Amino acid sequence: MTKLEAIIQPSRFDSVKEALLQIGVNGMTVSEVRGHGRQKGHTEVYRGSEYTVDLLLKIKVEMVVPDSLVDAVSQAILKTAKTGKIGDGKIFLSRVDDVIRIRNEERGEAAL
Repeated sequence: MTKLEAIIQPSRFDSVKEALLQIGVNGMTVSEVRGHGRQKGHTEVYRGSEYTVDLLLKIKVEMVVPDSLVDAVSQAILKTAKTGKIGDGKIFLSRVDDVIRIRNEERGEAAL
């Protein structure tokens, strides 16, 4: 099993969610997060004062999927989240040794 964490633009979330549902990914955790990479934010003017916005709003999508779906899920996220501009985000992949469903104590892929 593999845990995928994708940091994406908020405007791309609905497209990503639809693409994941189409390939059979039903479970995901979604959080609003703030951060920056190479983008490093931008400056804005508010009521005549200029200020720097250095922590930009992003969406973090997390899911654990069977190894057989990792490539399909990664490709679905890449196709739907990519704009070709700086700040599109990243996908992080991590191995998961085990998972336990609390309700009935199922383990492994059956618990997904």
